[in-house]
Amino acid sequence: MLNALNLIRDLVALPGPPGQEEAVRAAVAAHAGALGCAHEDDARGNLLIAPPAVGVVPQQPNVVVMAHLDEIALLVVRVEEDGRLVVTNLGGLLPWKWGEGPVTILTPGAALTGILSFGSLHSNARENPATRAREEALTWDMARVFTGLSVEDLAARGVRPGTRVALHPSRRTVTEFGDFLAAPFLDDRADLAAMLLALESLSGSPRAEGGVLFAATAAEEVGGHGALWLLQRHQPAVAVALEIGPRVPESRFPLDAQPTVWVNDGYSAMQARDIDLVAAAADDAGLSPHWQALSRGGSDASCAASHGLVARPITLAFAAENSHGCEIMHRDAVANLSRLLLAVLDRLAREEVTSSSARE
Repeated sequence: MLNALNLIRDLVALPGPPGQEEAVRAAVAAHAGALGCAHEDDARGNLLIAPPAVGVVPQQPNVVVMAHLDEIALLVVRVEEDGRLVVTNLGGLLPWKWGEGPVTILTPGAALTGILSFGSLHSNARENPATRAREEALTWDMARVFTGLSVEDLAARGVRPGTRVALHPSRRTVTEFGDFLAAPFLDDRADLAAMLLALESLSGSPRAEGGVLFAATAAEEVGGHGALWLLQRHQPAVAVALEIGPRVPESRFPLDAQPTVWVNDGYSAMQARDIDLVAAAADDAGLSPHWQALSRGGSDASCAASHGLVARPITLAFAAENSHGCEIMHRDAVANLSRLLLAVLDRLAREEVTSSSARE
């Protein structure tokens, strides 16, 4: 039986920058295979998963359930003469969310360790990044990754513009305290855990026979690119994205184990009938979700809806303090999110059966 905390801990430990999600994808694929799920990769790096016992990955699903593989990270844009790396962000990573500390440079061979640095405070020189940061916002052009290697050594190891830089393994830990967990990249590792728990629950269930495709998607943090590719090809009516539900001034709720539901975000809004459907599903599951309006951000589902690639976007999430940094959640939130997802799939399956009967 899968354990949510162990899944989160194992997945958080793996690097997965946008465009280089192989380690996370392989781990999720191994769990899916152990559950008896057929699975395959597509050309964009998405992992497509069939419900247990279906045998083949659905090609014309009515519903696609998505949780993303990737994490916010850095990208090398230049190697300086002293071997320091100039970087920019991949996804919505702000410099102060990571601060100074160790990072991993993901080369084609063995990964290298670097130190993300912003310079010394013991200077008033304007060219010193720490001096500028006293008066203006800290930006990535002020950062350097110290490598301790020469330009020639870095080139020999395959470090060049485009190389990804991820958070160091020493900082990829899960902290448990009271009823809560804290870790980087709970967005979206906790949601991958919720998706795997749902797949485990579908084993031997009639729900597994419906037209549902599960997908661990690539490059969500840079615009939902994996989901856009996926949904263009498979053209489902409904897309359910599993996400983080950050506590923000627009949506105030306690940090508890109840799921959240995005009624709208920076890209799209749920249809009214789907809000009613999720509310009914929550009642079925004995849950009381937090209804959340976001003024910024988007999910795989809402991004796809804004491009006309899915008719009905639904985003279900776990309640969280912080985002794109050290995220905090209730230890029971993943299990409840999985329960809500299963209840929503039940409601969608009943809706599909009713529609089919009416057509007949």
